[in-house]
Amino acid sequence: MTTPNNGDTVTIDYVLKRTDGEEIGNTAQVGPQDIQLGNGQIFPQIEEALTGMKVGDQQTIAVPCDMAFGPRREELIIEIPRTNLPPEPAPQPGMAMQAQSPDGQPMTLHIIEVGEQSVKADGNHPLAGEDLTFDLTLREIKQAA
Repeated sequence: MTTPNNGDTVTIDYVLKRTDGEEIGNTAQVGPQDIQLGNGQIFPQIEEALTGMKVGDQQTIAVPCDMAFGPRREELIIEIPRTNLPPEPAPQPGMAMQAQSPDGQPMTLHIIEVGEQSVKADGNHPLAGEDLTFDLTLREIKQAA
């Protein structure tokens, strides 16, 4: 049986879990995922594991937070005056909004608290600070031309 190489596209199923075993995502929700190996589309540990797998193989891969979405950074939690926000839609906890970082890069903020005069928003990725575990199943290999 063949194993995939850089440039090949693989189809995988996955279950994503926190280290405590809580399931936080899977392909049952979003469908099987196609990934072209060697393009940096996924964490390096997963790509490395996939290059050694055959169709039908299953493997569990641990990705520590510093190699996933990084540690949580308190400086990315900011207060925004409500006067700086559009009037509609009204801000709600959990709502995502686009902003610009001080260096001009786009970033996504998630509102975590709504006050009368301001909102508190978090610029960390929702999984920042989390060690992650992926249960992978290789479904198909489409070899590069």
